[in-house]
Amino acid sequence: MTDPIAFESAAARFDLPLLYSGQAQKEIFVNEAILRIDSLLHCGIVGEAEAPPSGVEDGQIWLVATGATGEWAAHDGELACRIEGQWSFVIPREGMRVFDLSTQAEMLFASAEWKKTSAVPEPIGGEVVDTEARAAIGSLIAALTTMGICPPA
Repeated sequence: MTDPIAFESAAARFDLPLLYSGQAQKEIFVNEAILRIDSLLHCGIVGEAEAPPSGVEDGQIWLVATGATGEWAAHDGELACRIEGQWSFVIPREGMRVFDLSTQAEMLFASAEWKKTSAVPEPIGGEVVDTEARAAIGSLIAALTTMGICPPA
């Protein structure tokens, strides 16, 4: 694995390279910025894993699980982006959201950890049954699931 490129001048949040006056080989900086933006824009992760999966393709993004090994060691909780045959890691920022394609649910990075949604059960039981309220709650749960806010039950 090669070391990531370190830029003299970069954006604060996601370390996107900045151009400066009289710079040679601007295309390297611009291309690197475009590749990082491409990875983070409307970010959808393939899933969560402790080690790089086999058969991964460029453009795939994985959430590095706790206890990562191999090329992903020391990158717990970061996003591993496959760019041009190599892994590039993004440190998540407070409020960052990703969509987990494996669970069909959104995740939020808050308080230094990834918050995962859980399935919302429909109401059952109780002494008084209100069928209209249960139908409305069921519709709300279905809408939240369709939007990817809650995972399927």
